This record gives sequence, C-alpha cells and structure tokens, in this order.
Amino acid sequence: MHLKSTLAAASLVGAAAAQQQVWGQCGGIGYTGPTTCAAGSYCSVLNPYYSQCLPGGTTTTPSTTASRTTTRSTTLSTTTIRTTTPQSTTRISTTTTTKSTTASTTAATAISCSSNTPAAGAGSVKYAGINIAGFDFGCTTDGTCNGRVSAPPTQQFQHFRSDGFNTFRVPIGWQSLTPTLGGSLSGLIGQYDSTLQQCLQSGAYCIIDIHNYARWNGGIVGQGGPTDDQLVSLWTQLAQKYANQQKVWFGIMNEPHDVNIQTWGATVQKVVTAIRNAGATSQNILLPGNNYASAGAFISSGSADALIQVKNPDGSTTGLIFDVHKYLDSDNSGTHVECVTDNIDSAFRPLSYWLRCKGRQAILSETGGGNVQSCVTYMNQQLAFLNQNSDVYLGYIGWGAGSFGPTYELTETPNSDGSDTLLVKQALIPQFHP
Repeated sequence: MHLKSTLAAASLVGAAAAQQQVWGQCGGIGYTGPTTCAAGSYCSVLNPYYSQCLPGGTTTTPSTTASRTTTRSTTLSTTTIRTTTPQSTTRISTTTTTKSTTASTTAATAISCSSNTPAAGAGSVKYAGINIAGFDFGCTTDGTCNGRVSAPPTQQFQHFRSDGFNTFRVPIGWQSLTPTLGGSLSGLIGQYDSTLQQCLQSGAYCIIDIHNYARWNGGIVGQGGPTDDQLVSLWTQLAQKYANQQKVWFGIMNEPHDVNIQTWGATVQKVVTAIRNAGATSQNILLPGNNYASAGAFISSGSADALIQVKNPDGSTTGLIFDVHKYLDSDNSGTHVECVTDNIDSAFRPLSYWLRCKGRQAILSETGGGNVQSCVTYMNQQLAFLNQNSDVYLGYIGWGAGSFGPTYELTETPNSDGSDTLLVKQALIPQFHP
C-alpha cells in the first residue's frame, strides 16, 4: 500500500545554517530549517507556528518562542514499509535519511502573507469520502506491483454516499493499466473503468490514483527509471478516456518518495500539460510532493517550491490542487491502531498559512486511524481544523475501505451488519457538513 515517513532530523542540521529565500518559512514551533532570510528580506513572525521571509527590511531571525520544538514535532528517521494484501499489511522497519531541498519560490500572489485569518465563510470542507482500495493490492513502495489485486465491492459507493460523502479515491497499480511501459491501456482497464462508472453513477467525484510511489519496478520516473514520456503516455490515454467526465479527477501519483524534487516537479509539469492537451481542461489534477506526500514535510522538503511552479498550458493554476497525506499514529506510518496526534501544530496549521499566502489549495487524500477512542478524538480535532480552514483545504478522504477485511488495522470497510466502523461513524461522517 504505502510507506509513511517524516524527515530525518539529521538531514536538517545543515539546512539551519543556510539562508531562506523570500516567501520561504524561517521559523515556528516544530520548524528546524533555515532561520536567516536572504538579503533584502526579513523574517516576520506571523504567529507562534509560522514565520516567513518577507521582502524589505534587513535579514533577521525569528524569536526563540516561535522556533522552539514541541512534542508535536515529528522528525523521525524510522521508515515503515507497508505491503498491501487483501486482508492484511506486512510491515518492515528500516531507517532512511531524506535530504531536504529548497529552491527559490515565485513572487507573492494577491493574497497577503501577513494576514492568515481563514476566509469568511470557512466552516466546512467541500469534499469528503473514502479510499476504495483493492486494485492497488500487491503494489509496494518500490513501485513493484505483482498483480494480486482484489477488485473492491462497488456497492460501497452507494453505502458511503448514503452517509453523506461525495468523493472517492480509487487506487490502482500502473502495471495493471499498461502492462508494458509506454503501451496502450489494457490489462485491468475494463474492470477498473466499470468500477469508476459505478462510482460516477453514485453521483460522487471519483479520483483516479496511480499507486506507484513515482516508480516502476524500483526505477524512479524521470530519474533513471521509466521516462517522463512513458508516464505522460499513461496519463494522456486516461485523460482522453475521461475528458468528458467532469467528476473524474486525476491523482498523478501516490506518495512519491526519495526523489529529486525539482526533477519530479518538472515531470509533474509534463503530465499536467499532457492531461490538459488531451482535452481534460477543467477537472482537478492532484499534485503530490516528496516524502510520501506528507503534509508535515510539504514545505520543508522543497515540494512546495517545486510544485508551485507547475502551471496549466494557459499559465493559470486553476484546478491544480496539492495532494497531501497524514496519519495520526506515533510515526505517521498508518500502521498502528492507536492515535497520538491531531497533526495540527506539526502539519496543517503551518501549511494553511503557506497555502493562504500563495492563494492555493490542498486536499488530504489519505488519512486514517484505528477504530479506537484515541483516533476518534484526534481525528475529530484534525478534521475540525480543516473545516475551520476550508478556504485552503478542499477536503479529506479516509483510508481505507474497499477490499480490506475486518482484521486490517485501519479498516473503514462497513461491518458485516452494514454499519459503519467506529472512526467513520464518530469522526469522518459528523465532521462533513458542507
């Protein structure tokens, strides 16, 4: 399924001595990156959680109050590999160090960076739903997919629609759609399309998610593995097929990790251009960053700087939504039943400031926890924050239902009696009131 990782603390030591570019983050609770701004800019403390380099003045550093680290800051070096099977997941703990990269950002938008009050009317996200998994089973974090899929039960679309949800993400392995790199759609495209049609018939928005971690059998897309053109070929065909389906969204790639982020940004640009040129001119396209799309690392990893440069062929950013993930367990791996954090201070608050400053939006396309009270409590807090900042957060999608059985730690598959699991019933449903 997926591997969750946070930035290794060791990788950030060198960054502290560097200078942050204009508009970049320079301080805040939990922040460990550069605290000195480039010449011609100064570090402005917007609130205890986010300081930013703004034009003018002289180079300064944020106050110690704004830059202290709290227990909510998660800079772990543990990586947990989760290999999906129809009824369970296999976990292998390893260690990894991910280098944080930064790049110059674009000029300020019309949104004022000095004002980070949610827009009037912010009170509920617009989209919410469930990941309907199964076609992705057998895919691991090195981009290998063994084809041992378990097509999800399509009646779940209507079940969750009756709960009030309006968005579903349907993951599938790249190899299941084009068994040969650069080849034509074949393999499971017929079965997958049938599932998507059931999703659309429910009246929901349906997200195509290529669940390959920016890889194919171990090789990174555009970085020694598959070429950009081969990924572009896949998305050109999918965009042509669903160009007239306004409720189909395109999730370019699930959880890229350990990629050169600037190179990956250029790959994403090629895919966006291809999708639009194929006739899908108005649907949302979800742009994923490095570090397994972690919301907490979106800025510090350089993903924000790289992906904000991606544009539609006409130069606009309409429909280009940043794609982020965040789990609530002790190491952000999504492998533990218990939850320990609401992710607000360590991820969603600072990211909301950046998004508002840039006039952009993100969607939390994966989040989840066990069916226990700790997860109910923390998930409600997390989703309530997204609702309060719905001017920049479009919505949330829980992980996961579909073909997961009752023994899976994070199952959201309805119970045998047709009732919803605890987390869905007591957190995901009540927090969605568009």
